[in-house]
Amino acid sequence: MGTKGIQIVDMDVKKLVAILNKAFCDEWLAYYQYWIGAKVVKGPMKEAVIAELTQHAADELRHADMISIRIIQLGGTPITKPEDWYKHSNCGYDAPDNPFVKDVLEQNIKGEQCAIETYRKLVKLTEGKDPVTYNIVLQILQDEVEHEEDLQAEMEDLDVMLKIGGR
Repeated sequence: MGTKGIQIVDMDVKKLVAILNKAFCDEWLAYYQYWIGAKVVKGPMKEAVIAELTQHAADELRHADMISIRIIQLGGTPITKPEDWYKHSNCGYDAPDNPFVKDVLEQNIKGEQCAIETYRKLVKLTEGKDPVTYNIVLQILQDEVEHEEDLQAEMEDLDVMLKIGGR
């Protein structure tokens, strides 16, 4: 941890670390939700959805890495026990117990919408107070917005396919 790097943070660093740890937990749960969803998903457009979920899983894992590095830079420790992730999460986890593509897409859209709100709040919290964290959460927010768009586009394509097939 860098002393000057912490001194430039114009807010309660312990509180910020706690908030970042919640986002860290969200990212791990999102990673697993995408990863396992890509393994079990069934139905029309399955291959396209698997590709999307697999890419998003990689992004969520990258986000967890970015946040863990920032937590450590701030003198904190990322939550180390997976069993604690759900307890500290903002967005939770929706198991893809019904692996039909539409259900998996809906679950992940809901997760992305929660992530967008979480990072929107973090952007507002850190703006003008912690430029390093601000830049990290802004980048993650941009990814989460893109994820929501990607998933909604897959859902629109699926809806069209199901309507045409239902004729």
